[in-house]
Amino acid sequence: MSGMSLPALPEESFQRVLCVVAHPDDMEYGTSAAVARWTARGIEVGYLLLTRGEAGMPNPPEETARLRVAEQRNACAAVGVERLTVLEHPDGVLVYGLDLRRDICREIRRFKPDVVLGCGFDVETPYGFDQADHRAAGLATLDAIRDAGNRWVFPEQIDDEGLAPHSARWYLVPGLAGSGATHGVDVTGEPLRRGIASLEAHAAYLAALPDHPAPADFIPQFAAMSGKELGVEHAVLFRAHDLQAPPEFPDADQG
Repeated sequence: MSGMSLPALPEESFQRVLCVVAHPDDMEYGTSAAVARWTARGIEVGYLLLTRGEAGMPNPPEETARLRVAEQRNACAAVGVERLTVLEHPDGVLVYGLDLRRDICREIRRFKPDVVLGCGFDVETPYGFDQADHRAAGLATLDAIRDAGNRWVFPEQIDDEGLAPHSARWYLVPGLAGSGATHGVDVTGEPLRRGIASLEAHAAYLAALPDHPAPADFIPQFAAMSGKELGVEHAVLFRAHDLQAPPEFPDADQG
């Protein structure tokens, strides 16, 4: 793809973005720099965390949960996110299923995003095998996007909770340079700086990880690699799916 750069996301059409992840800190390994750009442009961004991350540190789980949610609030503040919803599914053993889909569907119907950003659900990634919670979260999010638009799926949310069906237009998954990303977001300058600060906000968590590199050392490196694909200094890449685009059928003449 030399000489070809990826297109920018059509963020001028975005109004609300819902980011669904498994743990505190999942958004902060690069993606939050894009969030900083979006909030600066007046796009409303909400985070839905499916667990409190209580299995991620050697401290007792309840103490860890309180600490990590507090650090996540600071991380959100660094990138302009005011809506943080944290569920209490068990960390480390997140189960794909109807309970998870129901909870994500509820938040989609509440927040009415036109963009839902989820985790990838591939078993293998360029970094090795993905963590089980990430895969469960990613698949449940993908299904919940469709659930949210169907009045007869989780109808109690509509009949008893006063919510309405909602169909998001865009589904985004973080992408990597050279691994199927379709679009990018230019985060050069202030968005990148705020994205780094958002990971630095997880100070106690990072301090408990042996040999964890400083956010200011590695986040810009990855953003620079992604920037090459977009033709800018620093970028965040995504695989973007327009859920309202007409289906593309293969051309019969090209068989």
